[in-house]
This record gives sequence, structure tokens and C-alpha cells, in this order.
Amino acid sequence: MRTRSISTATALAVLFGSAALSVVAAGPASAATAHVTSPGGFVADDALKRVFVGDQSAGKIQATDYNGSLVDSVSALGTVSDLALSDDGATLYAALPDTHEIVALDAATLDVKTRYTVATDTGPRHVAVSSGKVWFTYGDQWDGDLGSVDPSVDPASGTDPVTLAQFPTEGTSVGLWGQALLDTDPLRPGVLAIGQTGISTDSMAVVDVSSGTPQLTAWYFGDYTLNEGIGDIDLAAGDDKVLINGTDLDAYADGKFSKAGAYPAGQLADVARNGLVAQVAGTKILTYRPNATKALHTYDMGTQRTAGLVWAPDTSKVFALVGTDVENGGYTLKALTDPSKNNPTLTVNAPSTATRAKKLTVTGKLSATVPLAAGATLQVTRTDLDSPNGKALPAVTVKSDGTYSFTDTPPAGGTVTYKVTYAGDDTHSAVSASDKVDVSRASTSLSVNNNGKVYSYGADVKFTAHLGTTYKNRSVEIWANPYGGDKPNKLIKTGTVNSSGNIAAWVDMTRDTEVTAVFKGDARYKPKTVKSTGYAKVKNSTTVSKNYKKAKIGSTTYYWFHKNTDPLLTTTMSYYQGRKQRVDLQVYYAGKWYTADGSPQYFALGTNGKSAVSLGAPGQSGIKVRMRSSYINNSSGDNVNTTTYGSWKYLYFSN
Repeated sequence: MRTRSISTATALAVLFGSAALSVVAAGPASAATAHVTSPGGFVADDALKRVFVGDQSAGKIQATDYNGSLVDSVSALGTVSDLALSDDGATLYAALPDTHEIVALDAATLDVKTRYTVATDTGPRHVAVSSGKVWFTYGDQWDGDLGSVDPSVDPASGTDPVTLAQFPTEGTSVGLWGQALLDTDPLRPGVLAIGQTGISTDSMAVVDVSSGTPQLTAWYFGDYTLNEGIGDIDLAAGDDKVLINGTDLDAYADGKFSKAGAYPAGQLADVARNGLVAQVAGTKILTYRPNATKALHTYDMGTQRTAGLVWAPDTSKVFALVGTDVENGGYTLKALTDPSKNNPTLTVNAPSTATRAKKLTVTGKLSATVPLAAGATLQVTRTDLDSPNGKALPAVTVKSDGTYSFTDTPPAGGTVTYKVTYAGDDTHSAVSASDKVDVSRASTSLSVNNNGKVYSYGADVKFTAHLGTTYKNRSVEIWANPYGGDKPNKLIKTGTVNSSGNIAAWVDMTRDTEVTAVFKGDARYKPKTVKSTGYAKVKNSTTVSKNYKKAKIGSTTYYWFHKNTDPLLTTTMSYYQGRKQRVDLQVYYAGKWYTADGSPQYFALGTNGKSAVSLGAPGQSGIKVRMRSSYINNSSGDNVNTTTYGSWKYLYFSN
């Protein structure tokens, strides 16, 4: 088991940012996921195939499987700052700085087995297991040190299993500045790396703990000549080197450190037991073979917020705490697959447009930083309207320079997708890429009748759509969208046209209505949409009251009123919110009708659709008047019906 400590800089950034760490399963969407508020240790256990993540502020440790699905958790521990596993993976150790303890838990159940008290005011902070002991750092500024717990000693025996002040200061001139990072090498269990954080220089040490009493192997009191501050330290597996901040390699020998190469610039890393390096660099996580300068595998995470990395001990995966919620500071546990395989790059270049049933050519290139086997083959799939689930095309062989090409005659028009896949091999992971082609389709005819026609209020009108020649699809949708924002566009008919190409639907014309016919296209003919607008009049009637009789003058029937009577004209009109009727008033004089002063006027309808208007008494006889009530599109307060003029009502005033 390899123990990894999240860097102090990252931990503090998360803590001060009140970050919410979200460990999300990479398995089925229905699997429960582990959520923590801030990272406090991160370690993978190969014996149980589990990943443990500590939660600093919630005092919790959660366990997931190798897909990230939550399998167990333990809470009420107090602040958890770091985690480490015993050599056999059976015991999980957690550093609890607030209660000044190292707690041992059963890794399989997360039950607390033993609590070890550390007699310090500050720490323990970081923890690692090597040579059968649990090593930890503790102390304040300029007062840091190294301590250990011997799990073989029973605390009830009277012998304290905790030993403090074990950092070997002889030959160092100074001790540790604070609570330093720790790292171990599973290939050399007696080696412990110590990286000083919290100061801008790069003090570090390698200590031999194989005898149980730490012996200084190498010491460096930073003067900026090797590195510029330490935020992450890793022992190179099986090699006398340390990796600083995921980038700089420093060799140690004869008690000293010296530059020994570098990986491309990164921020933090973890080293696998086989020497592979996983590195965070900006928005990417990369893996490298030992001392390589070209990445073996590249994962684009889409964010620069990655708080930690840890290899699965069997090197099958790399686990990463990746920031996914910028606003809330959240993190997700990503299980990255095939980290020890080179991930090739694959391009697919298809023409942007093409003619249906005409040959086209697709080209591309397969390349990798680790050479590919000669004669690599690619699988090709074409997806189109005739083959929505994809149709396999003949495999393509890659040329010696990595390029490839193939031709195809697309039988269907519309969007055609060519997907090319390399299945991978023992040293390369699988990769796929695709490109789309807009393949031409013929146009068909589509029409809807009755456009522009005006109908009486409430008329049932048959709208017929006619579809021209198509390939396979003979279905048409008919939608009715009444004017006014209170009624939605509604599908009123969908089906196959008859042998004449027609399909019809009925519309109750209480409002102006936009009728739309939709043909969604097929493999050889483009979609088409057409519209027809039918117009509906309002229902409109006017009654006249207070007259004493009705009688004709000439051929026209008049309502007769006494000269001092005030006529009441009541209009009933189909109602719509805010609607008003327009009243036109004319007076007959010298053989002609003249518009009265102040006419026309608009009067609001009640919610019952009624509006009553008093004309007033003229006070003299022999006067002829006519009045009508009308709905005027837009001017009457809305536009949901077509203009509808009422009939004239004729009034005569006598003595």
C-alpha cells in the first residue's frame, strides 16, 4: 500500500475556501457517492480494493470501491488531517490534530481499534507507515519534529507506544520548521521522505527508519538552489531520488541532495510502485514512465482545481480529487483508467457537405508517444437516418506514418456521422473519434389550405395538408396555434397521409389560428414546415331598449323613441381580456349620413362580454340616428380575432 498526503498548500486552500469535496462514483449512476467538506488524507488499499478519503471539518472518513461508490463511513472522529495504511492493508491510521491523537481503524469495517495520545499542543498533522511503525509530524513554527507509534505495544501495558522527538538533528544545524509532509516507498520500507512546508525555501530530508530509530540519510536546508518551496514530495520508487512538486527530481547521496532531472512542469504528483508518475499540470493529469519527458497517458480534466492524486497499488487506476464546482469549491473523486497505457490521439476528417449516393473520402491519423504496432486496424461505423444505431463499414489499416483513408457512398441524406475506433493493445488504450457530414436531401412539396380565409365565430373548419413525393416517411403533423398568449400551440393531428397525399384536421375557429403542417423528413427528403392562417370573426350582437315601437321609414326599420327618451344600446360580444367594442354613431341630414362629433368611441366589455351605452335624449323630434358596435383588430385592445363590423341599428326620435 502506498500512502499519499495531500499537500499542505492544497489542504489550506481548501480549508480557507470552505471547499466542499465531492467524491463521485465512476460506476452506475444509481450508486451512492461519498461527499466530504474538505480533504484530510487520501489513500488506496489494494487488499480491500478501497479508497479512503478523510474529511477535515466533518471529522469523517469515507470508503469507496475502486469505482468511487460509497461502501462505508465513520464519523465523530474530530478533525482528520491525514491517512495511512498498514503494510498488510488491514489497519487504517488517521491523524487527529485537534484531539492530538493517532487513531487506528479496522480498514474492512472502519471500527476504531485503538487511540494513541500524542503529547503535543500542535498536531499530529501528517502520517505514514514504514518498517512496522506509524510515523507522524507535529509541532509549531520552528518547533516541528518527527514522532512514531509502535502498534505492537499495547497502551495498557504501561509502556507508551508513542515516541516523540525522533527527527535526527545531528548534522542538520536546525530541525524541522513545522509539521512536514511524509512519503514512503513500498519497494524500500525503511525509507521515509520529509518535505518541509510553510516556508518559501525547500528544506527536506530522507530518513532511514528501518532500525526503528531514525537515521539521517540526506538533509537539505533550503536556499532556493534546488527548488522554490515544497508543496508535495514523493520518493521515486526503488531509486535514490525524491520528486518535488510533481516536477523536479533531486537525487540524494552522501548526506546531500542534488539536481537529477525533471518532468515537464506540474504542481503535484504520486509515484506508483513500478515507478510510473502521475502528475497534475494545469487542467490535465498525466502519467509518465520513469524519467520520461513525454507523457504516457493524458487526461483532460477541464479544471485546474485538483487537490490530490494516488495510484491504486496494482497500478490499474489513478484516483484524483478533481474540482468540479467552482462556485462552492466542490471536488469529485475520479477513477482514471488505463494510466499505464499510452493513450493515442486519433483524428477523423470528413467533408463538411456531400451529395447523397455520391462517393466521399474520409481521412485521419492515429498517433502515439509510444510507437504503435505496424498494420494497426481501425473499426469504422456510419450512423445516419437509415441506420440510427450505426452500421459497421469495412475495417481500415493504418499506414506506416499513422495516416489512413477510406471512401464511402452515403445512401441516406441528413447528418451522417463517421466514427473511427482503435481498440487498443497491450501498451495502448482504446480511442475513438468522429466527424459529421451534412449530406444533401431532395426537397418535397407541402401545403395547407385555407390561408387568409375569414370564418364566422365558432365555425368548424377543415384544414387539409398535402404532402408531395418522399422516400419512406409519409407522416405529417398538424398543429393549431390560436392567437393570444393564453392558449398554447397544440398538436391536433398526426398520421400518415392518404393515397392522395392528404391529411386533414378540424379547427374550431373562435380565434385567428395559425395552422402548421410539419414533415420531419426522411433519409432522402429534407424536413419541411408550412403555415396557413385562418381568421375568425367575433360573435357580436346589439339590442336596443326604451323605444316605444318599431316601424319602417321607407324600406328601413327604425326603433322609435320620444324626443326626451335616452336610448340604451346593449352589445354582447365574445369576450377576451381587455377587449373593447367600438361604437360608431351617425346622424342623417339633408339626405346623407354624417359621423357624429366624438364618434367613434371605445367602451370596455364586462367579463360577461356585455357593454351598455346610453346615447342621450336629443330633446327635439324628427331626428334620425344610426349606431353600430364593432370589433376592430388591435384597436379594440387585442388581436386575437379579425375585424368584425356589427349591423347598423336605426333610431328615430318623435314627439
